[in-house]
Amino acid sequence: MRSTEPLLSVRDLSITHADAAHPSPGDVTFDIHAGEVVLLLGPSGSGKSTLTLALNGLIPHAVPATMTGTVTAGGLDTADALTAALSTRVAMVFQDPDAQIVTGTVYDEVAFGPENLLLPLDEVHARTEDALRRVGLWERRDENPDRLSGGGRQRLAIACALAMGSPLIVLDEPTANLDPQGIDDVYAALADVIAAGDRAILLVEHNLDAAMSFVTRTIVLDGSGRVAFDGAPADVIRTHVEELLAMGVWLPAATIAALRMQDAGARFDPLPLTPEELATALTTTRSLSEERSDETKRASDRGAAHGVSSLGLTALAQHGARSARGAAWPRSPREERSDETKRTTPIIRATGLTVRRGRTEILHGVDLEVAPGTLTAIVGTNGAGKTTLLQALAGVVPPPKRQVVVDGIDPGAASPRDLASRIGFVFQNPEHQFIAHTVFDELAHGLRLRHASDAEIAERVGAMLARFGLEAKAEVHPFLLSGGEKRRLSVGTALITRPRILALDEPTFGQDRARASELLDLLHGLRDEGTTILIVTHDLQLVAEHATHTLILRDGRVHAAGETSALFLGEDTFRAAGLRLPPLQRVLAAAGESIP
Repeated sequence: MRSTEPLLSVRDLSITHADAAHPSPGDVTFDIHAGEVVLLLGPSGSGKSTLTLALNGLIPHAVPATMTGTVTAGGLDTADALTAALSTRVAMVFQDPDAQIVTGTVYDEVAFGPENLLLPLDEVHARTEDALRRVGLWERRDENPDRLSGGGRQRLAIACALAMGSPLIVLDEPTANLDPQGIDDVYAALADVIAAGDRAILLVEHNLDAAMSFVTRTIVLDGSGRVAFDGAPADVIRTHVEELLAMGVWLPAATIAALRMQDAGARFDPLPLTPEELATALTTTRSLSEERSDETKRASDRGAAHGVSSLGLTALAQHGARSARGAAWPRSPREERSDETKRTTPIIRATGLTVRRGRTEILHGVDLEVAPGTLTAIVGTNGAGKTTLLQALAGVVPPPKRQVVVDGIDPGAASPRDLASRIGFVFQNPEHQFIAHTVFDELAHGLRLRHASDAEIAERVGAMLARFGLEAKAEVHPFLLSGGEKRRLSVGTALITRPRILALDEPTFGQDRARASELLDLLHGLRDEGTTILIVTHDLQLVAEHATHTLILRDGRVHAAGETSALFLGEDTFRAAGLRLPPLQRVLAAAGESIP
């Protein structure tokens, strides 16, 4: 039974950041009760992360912003109560885990919150151990958090929230930096937390495939930050799918696949929301297809008015050609240029690449070649060395001399200016590369170093602002942008000088569906123009749809490498590296194999 008193009550909430012209979110009203798992959706810039900061008093107490309306957490008005008191009502997991890590060991980090609540030592220990075991970090409790991978630090931040014992846990993109096993571990831990019925979760998440079986309610903010829809996830998505598409919010991969197939003539009732629902629909379609006459089957195979075969639906779902819905859909890759690239001298080559951090060896004798004009994805479990490899190839972490060649130069010996003219780098955390006081100046910095004229700077920066939807933010400080806007700006700064190679660490992190699609379209356009692209990502669905080549790392070594289409033919290679194909890929592959 739902408690009559909500754990959280938000009334007419509007938040306006310093230098912002309009509030975002605006006039938001909702309650959250114990037992609920609420998914907060909205396009980038709609105010999702800003809203979460108001729930435990960081806005208005710590973050400069004007707030109207009220937020009440556990009976406390967040505008009046101290943040320390509110932390016992609302536990936060931020989008960037580094923003909340303050101690020298994993154990101390989790114990820090309960200790500050002056709890008995036995309870502090019990809470700390339980939280660390839930997220798979108990065996690493004595390590420095800096030794954890990005995904490991994300799990640590979640453990800190669990240890606080707060009735409401707010998570902003909790699985963004996790591999598939890590995602399952996190959601299993959260499911245990919510099972008792006395807590609630507010979740900002783009990985809806992982979340759909977990959430009980969906709140959607529109582009202006107002509540557009609020209800059961299945009802919201199925009833308002066209509006959600127009907003540019993320949808489940199975839903996107089904919509692509509908554009090709298929029909689904109801619209699938999970890979399992899509697989069932494909099986039904196959059964109906088997009942047709041979003549009807032949007409269907020719794409006549009877529709498409279930095998055709599977192919569309896995490799879906650009939809008639326009640029909001990512274009399918595989404009294969394999014969050409095989005959071309590699633009990047690593030979016996070994990288250490302190006394720890992260990469062990890595050999690789990247052909020009390719889009290569680097994948692996958390801690496999993906980011370290990308940074070493780009010279962000200078590799040992004579182990890497990038476009004819050695990153271990080249000057930063020479290296930057050949390869642009986009960090996993955009804030790590911002140096200017306005978005315009951030984009202009690289051009000014190359002594571009004022007219050229104005033209190229203006075009980049328009391309990434940042025109209205030109004079805003980069640190005041939303997470998605920061990501777009970081990509823009790497592209502005038009390097021959572009390296991106988790490029779609923090992006709404429309902006991620635009970015991927942009990457394909750059590749068409000859740019070589390297990406590190946990999103194997993105890899399957967009990468021409894939490099799988395992424990700092190359586990497998080759054309993406060949690697994705089976799951064994990925499984041996501790990875799993996305659920949609698995069920569709199974459906395809069962079709005669």
